[in-house]
Amino acid sequence: MQGNFFWYDVMTTDTKAAGKFYGDVVGWTVQDTGNPHMDYSIFNLGDRGIAGLMGLPEDYAKMGGRPAWMGYILVDDVDAMAARIGAEGGKLLRGPVTVPGVIRCAVVADPQGAGFLTATPLSDANPPPLAPGLPGTIGWHELYAVDGPSAFAFYEKLFGWTKDQALDMGPMGTYQLFKTGGQYAAGGMMTKPAAIPVPFWGYYFNVDALDAAVARVTAGGGKILNGPMEVPGPMWVVNCMDPQGAAFSLVAPKR
Repeated sequence: MQGNFFWYDVMTTDTKAAGKFYGDVVGWTVQDTGNPHMDYSIFNLGDRGIAGLMGLPEDYAKMGGRPAWMGYILVDDVDAMAARIGAEGGKLLRGPVTVPGVIRCAVVADPQGAGFLTATPLSDANPPPLAPGLPGTIGWHELYAVDGPSAFAFYEKLFGWTKDQALDMGPMGTYQLFKTGGQYAAGGMMTKPAAIPVPFWGYYFNVDALDAAVARVTAGGGKILNGPMEVPGPMWVVNCMDPQGAAFSLVAPKR
């Protein structure tokens, strides 16, 4: 369905080390795509691809880009959406490009600077959705924006997202849950605190239990940035950084 997040990549300075780290923490295995022109591998959960693993692009690194996770939003027409994003104040950063038989995509940023990709799969494969909350899947999408309300208006207009609950977080402001067309909220967005230097999209990976996963993060050389903390659900979350510097989060139904 257009407007859904459906794929994720981590760009990193050491793909071998990152592959082992996320395999240990989340339970993924790494499959090399065998592409001689691109350092790209797949994180699999069983026999199902969940996300991609790639080296930090040289041009991106030269511009000061750092290791990061990026999400792909499904669109019907990548080129038309790139034009619409530009017309609404966003930016086309790279592309659109086509990987023959696989995907057509573009790297873009919203008007406040948070990056993501828009994409159209070119394969006829349409695997069934995985169960919500399944360990090893992506469980939540979170935008730290310069201004939360205007950020939501952008995504609402471009992708048809709708508001769910709005949670009062006191001095931190309002945390706005959003839906991307499904029955349940897919994520939340808020005005970022001053301690976060730039706006960005963050992604939460489902795990069985949080404390054991936190131990795997630190044992693998990662860092805990915030938490663990309990959130409505009830669920437990923690914000982390991998050894190469990419931010990610974990979510579980128990400590």
